[in-house]
Amino acid sequence: MAEITTARGVIARNPGEPGVIEEFTIDAPQADEVLVRILASGVCHTDLSAKNGVFGTSGFPFLLGHEGSGIVERVGEGVTNVQEGDYVILAWRAPCGECRFCNVGKPHLCSASLNAHQGMRTMEGELLTPILGIGTFCTHTLVHSRQCIPVDKALPPEQMSLIGCGVMTGVGAALYSAKVEPGQSVAVIGCGGVGDSIIMGARLAGATTIIAVDIDPGKLESAKEFGATHTIDAREGDPVARIKEMTGGNGVNASFEAVGRAETIETAIMCRDLAGTCVIVGVADQQAMLNLPVAKFFDIGGSLRVSWYGDCLPTRDFPLLADWYAQGRLDLDRVVTRVITLEESEEAFHAMERGETLRSVIRL
Repeated sequence: MAEITTARGVIARNPGEPGVIEEFTIDAPQADEVLVRILASGVCHTDLSAKNGVFGTSGFPFLLGHEGSGIVERVGEGVTNVQEGDYVILAWRAPCGECRFCNVGKPHLCSASLNAHQGMRTMEGELLTPILGIGTFCTHTLVHSRQCIPVDKALPPEQMSLIGCGVMTGVGAALYSAKVEPGQSVAVIGCGGVGDSIIMGARLAGATTIIAVDIDPGKLESAKEFGATHTIDAREGDPVARIKEMTGGNGVNASFEAVGRAETIETAIMCRDLAGTCVIVGVADQQAMLNLPVAKFFDIGGSLRVSWYGDCLPTRDFPLLADWYAQGRLDLDRVVTRVITLEESEEAFHAMERGETLRSVIRL
């Protein structure tokens, strides 16, 4: 009989209730699957939303976490891209290579991303749903081998874990979704961990005017450290008017919404220059609705688009971001606000809600 692993992790059993640390079981890796021992996991707002039922109530119980770095411990039959002992970042999108998007050369839009079989269970035998097909608030997890991206073992696991979602999403939104160009102007609405990653991505792309917008003075100060050239406290007057004042009355070439609220999306849409690009990165709840003046939206022109995972390709981009970190071009040390234990994960959600952290990172 194939060996079963007993692991320990944070499980959310019911919407709105705290996650609880429990033991659970993991099936032996099947073909193309791997067992990963988690070293570090970022605490992302998406986990909080899933735990609170924002995306719906199906799928419980959840194994929380989806930003992870770790060590490959066991591999299933046919695995060729990683081997036991590899140090990896986990990706929640692993292009299948066969869907309608992969077949036309757009694997970043893959509609059938690869995941392991549903082989993790509570001690009572109930199937667990790992968040975004990964589950990283735990000692071990089961993933498809293509979700594992090897990186240099000398790089710290806390910082590498964040590349797995929030940092990649933000940097990719600037580089790939908006295709920011040297000399352009951008506005970032919402300056948490993802928003600050957008700022870093815009700086890497060569933007010369980077406007950070938030309602938290502390986050605005942090945004300047990541590369914002201007800041706006949205509580002090109309942010759209102020963005236009800072750009010669025109508005920005690219705007980014990293909050997930209808009113901030409207701000991002309306603060653009003619033919500007607006990229929605924040994840709104199921009830959020937009109310736009269509004629004005038409007159601005340009494009409105959603960025999924920063339109990244993990096999290409995770090593790239890891190299930029090693070279000092990507300031992930500053993104890591707190390093915590698994037992402190629930408090980390509360700290996030209070606006005290960019990212808490669980170190296993």
